[in-house]
Amino acid sequence: MTRVLVPLLAEPPARPIGGAVLALGGETMGTTWSVKLVAPPTAKARALTAMVQCELDTVVREMSPWEPDSDLSRYNRAAAGTWTALPPAMLRVLRCALEVAEATEGAFDPTLGGLVDLWGFGPRPFTGAPPLPEAIAKAQDAAGWRGLILHGDRLFQPGGLTLDLNGVAKGFAVDQVAAALDRAGARSYLVEVGGELRGTGAKPDGQPWWVELERPPVANENPRTLVALHGLSVATSGDYRRFFEHDGRRYAHTLDPATAAPVEHGAVSVTVLDESCMRADAYATALTVMTPDVALALATVRGLAVLVLADGPGGLVERLSPALTAMLDA
Repeated sequence: MTRVLVPLLAEPPARPIGGAVLALGGETMGTTWSVKLVAPPTAKARALTAMVQCELDTVVREMSPWEPDSDLSRYNRAAAGTWTALPPAMLRVLRCALEVAEATEGAFDPTLGGLVDLWGFGPRPFTGAPPLPEAIAKAQDAAGWRGLILHGDRLFQPGGLTLDLNGVAKGFAVDQVAAALDRAGARSYLVEVGGELRGTGAKPDGQPWWVELERPPVANENPRTLVALHGLSVATSGDYRRFFEHDGRRYAHTLDPATAAPVEHGAVSVTVLDESCMRADAYATALTVMTPDVALALATVRGLAVLVLADGPGGLVERLSPALTAMLDA
């Protein structure tokens, strides 16, 4: 069974006149990126590839915890009581992270870098076993998004606070690539970075950019869902993406800020559709931390288009928010 999601549009995207579909690709953020676009007449694939890679490299240079000279790493090393000037793009990402933290009552927290390292999902070497309780408590004491103090473009370091923007930076990178393509004159494209997507316009045959929503490997019994991406982004967070096993127990990469440990009661996967891939990315992470009931309640209140897959008595159970259901009825 396959179902189709169509965004609620005032009018359909204009069909491009002529033009071939170019396919570009490369590597970034420990994963891959791809772009398909109806290229402007004078566009060259090599120049477009270099432009996209430059946008992605800038995000890495500013916000990667794996880069010791990144702006994020520089802040994380800063002495207690000091201020660090942030580049404009990183400031935008941090402000979005704080907005989602506020909206989700801390289910999304961009200050868990120390805990992410402890649990083996950051740049520090990992022992292969869960960290000791005293180490967890120390890292949790140093965290907390309410401890972030911004003054203009400067961020205060209270001491030991470690930023981690991985739950939002990849979505932001997708948005940055889309904006660069807009500036280059492209009016129809599909951008993908590590599974996060944004599309706009129509292909030369008049069809939209159809993509299938990501499903966990165990979701073969569930319906396939196709979405027409026009001015719309998709981000998915799932406990099957990154994890480790120890003594017969599985530990997923998404951490619950309340327990300072991998989520145990959340959904198997959460997909969010939004105009902003940055916002979709952050909300997908936050909703994965929550129980499925709480996640759907928040999505309903916030008007978010959300698909939740959670364990049920007979296998995986799907839950759709009202905003997503409306797209089925379009």
